[in-house]
Amino acid sequence: MRIRTLAVGLLVGSLALTACGKEGTPSSPGGSSEGANAGAQLPQYTVASNVDLAGSPVFAKIKAAGKLTLGAKDDQPGLGKKDPTSGKFAGFDIEIAKLVAASLGFGEDKITFKTVDSGAREQAIVNGDVDYYVGTYTINDKRKAQISFAGPYFEAGQDLLVRKDETTITGPETLKGKKVCSVTGSTPIQRVREQNLTEPGNIVEFQKYSQCVEKLSTKEVDAVTTDDAILKGFASEDSDSFKVVGKTFSKEPYGIGLKKDDKVLRDKINDTLQKALDDGTWQKIYDATLGKSGSAAQKPTLQKY
Repeated sequence: MRIRTLAVGLLVGSLALTACGKEGTPSSPGGSSEGANAGAQLPQYTVASNVDLAGSPVFAKIKAAGKLTLGAKDDQPGLGKKDPTSGKFAGFDIEIAKLVAASLGFGEDKITFKTVDSGAREQAIVNGDVDYYVGTYTINDKRKAQISFAGPYFEAGQDLLVRKDETTITGPETLKGKKVCSVTGSTPIQRVREQNLTEPGNIVEFQKYSQCVEKLSTKEVDAVTTDDAILKGFASEDSDSFKVVGKTFSKEPYGIGLKKDDKVLRDKINDTLQKALDDGTWQKIYDATLGKSGSAAQKPTLQKY
């Protein structure tokens, strides 16, 4: 697999992708690989003290434990990725998770990130295996029947990742006869099926997007489909091999997954997210993470309920 490390793709090269609707290979007007947010630094989060969320069973649990267990993805460049050497997680989703934790009174040293793949997210939340989940988790009605969401804290859209030399795939309408890969339990793979974008026998599923990208590299599939933010991260890591094509063809509002009836905690997290959107913290997090892979910086509007 020819994907370079996150350190190269995001911290050293700081490659920027072109805007949504155009091929997503890293570039800049001057032809330099240096992105506009190359020097962006992550903000520091003030850990709140004496937090009391009466009526929140999840907060009561984590307060008693004195620590947080947070669900995340571990293979998404710029969003949530685990360094194989240090074991540390990094990316936009990870920083949002830390921001929320600080507002609840927990510093980074009190957080354990637990990898939970797409198909297991609802059950992990329902079972209490994670206190909340931050990992490119699209808010939709089907999921809201089992859990609840705070947010959205970001809005993405479904797109396509193909090999750099691919010329026949330019959008979802050109997928017939092509092998398309995505993650089991994700909304993108459901959309491929529901809209008959390719034949059922050409749909390939794995537990992780990195597995799909590996199959794309070895020409065992023709395209990987998921949210543009995720795909642009992979393209920025190996711009010689991959590109993002076409326009986005869905809306994917990312939410923080929570226990269904914990409105007190949901309201607290929404207040934290709103403050970050208003005071510039959200923008700083974006610039230092997703902003380095070219994903569009559009501030979301929270869906409070």
